Amino acid sequence: MKKDTILITGATKGLGRALSYQLARNNRTLILIGRSEDLLIDLAHDLKARETTVFTYTADLTEIENIAALVKTILTDVKSVDVIINNAGFGLFEYATGTTRETTANMFQLNVLAMMELNRLFIPEWIKQKTKAHIINIGSLAGKLATPKATSYAATKHAVIGYSNALRLELKATRVAVTTVNLGPMKTSFFKVADESGNYERAVEKIMLTPEKVAAKIDQLLYTNKRELNLPIWMSVGSKIHALFPR
Repeated sequence: MKKDTILITGATKGLGRALSYQLARNNRTLILIGRSEDLLIDLAHDLKARETTVFTYTADLTEIENIAALVKTILTDVKSVDVIINNAGFGLFEYATGTTRETTANMFQLNVLAMMELNRLFIPEWIKQKTKAHIINIGSLAGKLATPKATSYAATKHAVIGYSNALRLELKATRVAVTTVNLGPMKTSFFKVADESGNYERAVEKIMLTPEKVAAKIDQLLYTNKRELNLPIWMSVGSKIHALFPR
């Protein structure tokens, strides 16, 4: 396999952590971005034991104005990046009227605007160098099949899907692929923030995806032109039926 460099946001927990372990190889460099320096250090220590080169960057990606400086530092350290996995994000299960303006703003900044800014800054480098690259944006089936108490979250993931679809068309003539990964409920700490009562997690526990299985699926689609990965399949079918027969 070629020596490549993969950037993962939200790398210290849930799917980001599972991806870090899944993608760790001795011919690969991982760039891990997260808010907790301690968790990043511990994760990097484990991955380096697998002979993987690891760079860690502690950053709050809701501070959009600081992303350009972060990217400049990364490109100074590693020269080039081949894959970006925009995984960082959070949600909240609350009615629209109960969701504060600040919460919605932070959700859009992390789930949407940070993703867009990272891609905006890396794409010109790939086009200039004519290198093969892959953008993987972690969306959600909530962006296709919205439910009550997920108004802000569903809106952000709908934005991720729409942005990715347009970006894919813009980059059609280049060597940059764009894939959206849309997931149903997954067994991570996501629900500790989204639903502190734990009721939703208990209700869907038997059908939840595991981050390890999702990470393995994402590993398989690297450097392909796959448009979307929708998991679980039965929920993806449900979203298509809903699109045709919304009632």
